[in-house]
Amino acid sequence: MTTPTIVSRDEWLAARLSLLEEEKRLIQMRDAVAETRQALPWVRIEKDYRFEGPNGAVGLADLFGGRSQLIVQHFMFGPGWREGCVGCSFLADHIDGTLVHLANRGVAYVAVARAPYAEIDRFRKRMGWRFPWVSSHDSDFNFDFQVSFTPDQIASGTVRYNFEQSDTSMEDLPGMSTFYRDGDGTVYHTNSVFGRGGEEFVLTDRLLDLTPLGRRLYDENGMSVEWVRHHDRYDQPAGMPEIGVVLAGER
Repeated sequence: MTTPTIVSRDEWLAARLSLLEEEKRLIQMRDAVAETRQALPWVRIEKDYRFEGPNGAVGLADLFGGRSQLIVQHFMFGPGWREGCVGCSFLADHIDGTLVHLANRGVAYVAVARAPYAEIDRFRKRMGWRFPWVSSHDSDFNFDFQVSFTPDQIASGTVRYNFEQSDTSMEDLPGMSTFYRDGDGTVYHTNSVFGRGGEEFVLTDRLLDLTPLGRRLYDENGMSVEWVRHHDRYDQPAGMPEIGVVLAGER
């Protein structure tokens, strides 16, 4: 951590007002990018993708739950893995509270992973998540949406991830895709985001960015710090404040 500059309140206010102008420009740019994103053309889904869920086999259109829009989290969790990806789990920790709000805007949210459903369900119950989750274990879905790759693809260097060729050695990578279903049941792919694009949906990162120390992605030697854990693997029990603050109603 660099030594902070200590100034008067007036000097702080001048610096804060300068930052405010940058924040306004960022918000305006985000709004403009969102409009461009929503104007993207759509691609009709021709394949009959099948998934395994808690009640058996379902199709892509079934994942909408009667709604017109669908967000799919491409969750890194391959067959035989002991647990899902830490980063994907970090994002997933922020989802349950949004489900009712999304539903009231006609949007469904579903996680999809390649692990068999029984393996997924064990991990989902351990983490206490409520959002729907299905397995694409016997489907081309993950491969077609370029978040899973065969050993031959990896060996040949023909993997495409985040819309460009990648030299990854990973069989699964994270992403999110959105879909629209029209009145006759036809499904369209409207957008996908990969890599750091998923950070936009992680509230913890946004909150940490407000703090003076930030996310602390690097230590004093410039080395990357991998601080995120599955929420049941932190030393401090979930939901227990570390400092002795008495909240209203807890006296």
